[in-house]
Amino acid sequence: MPDTNEQDSAIAFGPFRLFAKSRLLEKDGAPHHLGGRALDILICLAERAGEVVDKRELIKRVWADVNVDEGSLRFHITTLRKALDDKASGTAGEGSRYVINVPGRGYCFAAPLLRTAPAASRADPPAAPRSLPTPLAKMIGRDDAVDKIVAELAQHRFVTIVGPGGIGKTSVALAVAHRELAAFDDQVCFVDFGALTDVRLVPGTIASALGLTVNADDPIPSLLTVLRSRRMLLVFDSCEHILDELAPLAERMVREAPQLHILATSRESLRTEGERVHRLFPLDCPPQREGLGIADILAYPASQLFVERIAESLSEFELTEEDAPLVAEICRRLDGIALAIELAAGRVNAYGIAGTASLLDSRFSLLWRGRRTAIPRHQTLSAALAWSYDLLPPTESATLRGLSVFVGPFTLEAALAVASCQGIGEAEGVEAISNLLSKSLIATSPAERRLRYRLLDTTRAFMADKLVEHGEADRVARAHAEYFRNVLHDIAVKSTGMQSAGGFLPYADHLPNVRAALTFSFSDRGDRALGVDLATSAAQFFLELTLLTECYRWTQQALDSLDTGAVDSRREMTLQAALGVSVMFTQGNTEAVRSAFTRSLELARQLDDLHWQLWLLRGLHIYLTRVGDFHGALDTGEQGEGVARKLNDSAAALNVNWMLGVAHHLIGNQDKAVRFCESAMVHNPGSQRLNIGHLGYDDRIVALVALARGLWLTGRPERAVEVARYTVREAELLEQPLTLGISLIWTIYVFLWVGDWADAEIQIERLIDHSARHFLGPYHAVGIGQKGELLLRRGDVAAGIEHLRRSQATLYATRHRIMTTVFATALAEGFAAQNQPDEALQTINEAIAQIPDHGESFDMPEMLRIKGDILAGSGNAAEAETILRKSLDLSRRQSAVGWELRGAISLGRIWERAGQPADVRALLTPLVARYQEGLQTRDLIAARELLNNLN
Repeated sequence: MPDTNEQDSAIAFGPFRLFAKSRLLEKDGAPHHLGGRALDILICLAERAGEVVDKRELIKRVWADVNVDEGSLRFHITTLRKALDDKASGTAGEGSRYVINVPGRGYCFAAPLLRTAPAASRADPPAAPRSLPTPLAKMIGRDDAVDKIVAELAQHRFVTIVGPGGIGKTSVALAVAHRELAAFDDQVCFVDFGALTDVRLVPGTIASALGLTVNADDPIPSLLTVLRSRRMLLVFDSCEHILDELAPLAERMVREAPQLHILATSRESLRTEGERVHRLFPLDCPPQREGLGIADILAYPASQLFVERIAESLSEFELTEEDAPLVAEICRRLDGIALAIELAAGRVNAYGIAGTASLLDSRFSLLWRGRRTAIPRHQTLSAALAWSYDLLPPTESATLRGLSVFVGPFTLEAALAVASCQGIGEAEGVEAISNLLSKSLIATSPAERRLRYRLLDTTRAFMADKLVEHGEADRVARAHAEYFRNVLHDIAVKSTGMQSAGGFLPYADHLPNVRAALTFSFSDRGDRALGVDLATSAAQFFLELTLLTECYRWTQQALDSLDTGAVDSRREMTLQAALGVSVMFTQGNTEAVRSAFTRSLELARQLDDLHWQLWLLRGLHIYLTRVGDFHGALDTGEQGEGVARKLNDSAAALNVNWMLGVAHHLIGNQDKAVRFCESAMVHNPGSQRLNIGHLGYDDRIVALVALARGLWLTGRPERAVEVARYTVREAELLEQPLTLGISLIWTIYVFLWVGDWADAEIQIERLIDHSARHFLGPYHAVGIGQKGELLLRRGDVAAGIEHLRRSQATLYATRHRIMTTVFATALAEGFAAQNQPDEALQTINEAIAQIPDHGESFDMPEMLRIKGDILAGSGNAAEAETILRKSLDLSRRQSAVGWELRGAISLGRIWERAGQPADVRALLTPLVARYQEGLQTRDLIAARELLNNLN
């Protein structure tokens, strides 16, 4: 063996050592024969390892002045590769990996090298570590993370920064390393494992980065010898693919070198003794909230990064108010992942902000390229995700592909159900999900009840493509739809019965997945029978969440898809009921609503399902009140009494009482209304949102509304206001849009009746905004009409009439007749105020004519009073007196003291003008005396002023 003196240092790679000066190649310590030309090529490439050496330069170096063609070079390259094949270790083909061809350019020696000497002296001074890569000029949103990691390093010595690809682990690690240079006297060494593919080279790569000369056979002892004597910080970057080799070595380093600190970055922790894991979370994004301005949006690091990166390429860029919400949306859609945000910002120059936002839904966004200087796996989102995906074992990669079917958060049970269709057992699935979570490929999602998981949007898009590539998409989508069908069915079964209604509300986070499952089931790739089952199970889910438009869409689609030859009665009953509710509250009180409720009730009776019968009677009851058939509503309530007796259920009886109380209020039996509805004040609303269930609104709130109005009508205005405020507060607690809308509509009148214009205005504006946001068309029309009434009261007659006319047009079109007479009465007052007595009289007469069997309506006394005022204003005092006496008589029969006082004031004014003060006193004084509260309300003030002005 030739003498290898100390001046002839070796270049070590794999099992080989190359002594260039001695022209010797060793393998496993023994000489390894290589032809002269091949050896010359190896020496040339090894001396410039990592560089691409041009073919012509290689030929010139190896053949000097001899003219040869490229064929000779290729021949000797092949010889060299064969000589470097490590067949003994079972890794044939290593030669091709050491020496790679770069098409059109030349050849490159790609393996990491370790320059060594035959022996390392313990007395040799340590070489200076490699310089650190340059940190980002400006890092956004990570100052707190850097501070915490610096503190953790000081205390624990071994910290791993863990997070998904592209989140900024390397940037944070470099920031920490540069911060710590002074603390470690510049002894900070950065080791990039990203390009390392041979785990056997891990120790040599560390030694090489440190600039150490160690024994090539086993560098670990010499490496540890040097590290024991030095205080330094090693930064290990991109460790996820070499954890099995690196973890025990890092643990040993920390244990045996007491002054050594290690900072690692990885997509999963090393799981070693003494390791402290610092999980790096996405950058904070602006919330999905209306009204955020530029300053609000730029307060979040994700937005700051996006705008900063745009400004780097567009020097004159300035964010506008119009584009600011789009920036917030882009950052949210990209989950605050720094790499994704930077890549998206790079598209703004070509597509603008709006165009970039629209392209996020495209799979091509995964292929957007970033900085040319970035490492290859960070140049596109697809490359970053592929790096992680390719490291996964088959079970984990299949599990992750399957999870791409989920939209938003999902449970462990849901994940396992989908994994099972891919042939993955429960134990394997649980282990796979745990590993994927530790590798930062799955994120956890906050939930009140139990842990939820989710995929980042970019990960989901990438895995969805992989799912299609593997031909698994339809099978997984079917399993996903079947799972959510079963889940919703089980919740519905548990919620059967009045005491358990409202059971879907805690599962609102299933909504995105239910939508996706329905979309697949009714698609050409899906199964309509499965879609019908799922729509049936989801109907009440949509109702409880007040997603009425979606409820209508899917129930109608399911009913259209029913096999008429084999219709399941219970399924049809559920779908018809949901259809009736959704149409009633979104499209108005059409005959389709009555038809759907009637058919569903017929099926419930055939099935002898008492709970469903009662729910459907409730639905019919609210429909009949809305179309103005108050007696029909009373009859429905009385039918409910019979069903409640059979159920022998106190909660059912309570609901029936409220149905009866509401009907009596609308008919005009105010004493009965108050008596039936008083229980709503003492009932405990904590029994799982007792009444929302199948109809999407709460009966107790409707009863409280009737109670508040009944209290004012029976002469207790202060108590009425108190109950009205309480009703709205209770409705707010339910967080249920239909119920809150009902509470606002009907309690507004209490404030209008007592003359509290300020509170009435607040509630009216709230109703208009609320109904618009939740697409409650008829409710919005009611709010417009009530605003018209308020404008009239305040003297803005023209605007008031315009609002009332707009409202009436919508309410007539949607058959929302319960309010048409109320608004017609106000409209008649407006015409009278504009000195249009004929129009006023015609309008009030038409309103009165809408009520069958005069008097069978809560507002008939008030309509008669308005007619009397119009007649009196036209000089028809005698006819006006006759009409007003009818109003007073009807008010007394209805126990409506509020209407009676108003009628008495109107009649008293006629008598005052006629010189009959004694009659006025005899009429008004006893009425005023009946009031023990509310003495400062508008009507009582007007009554006292009239009495005080009498001669």
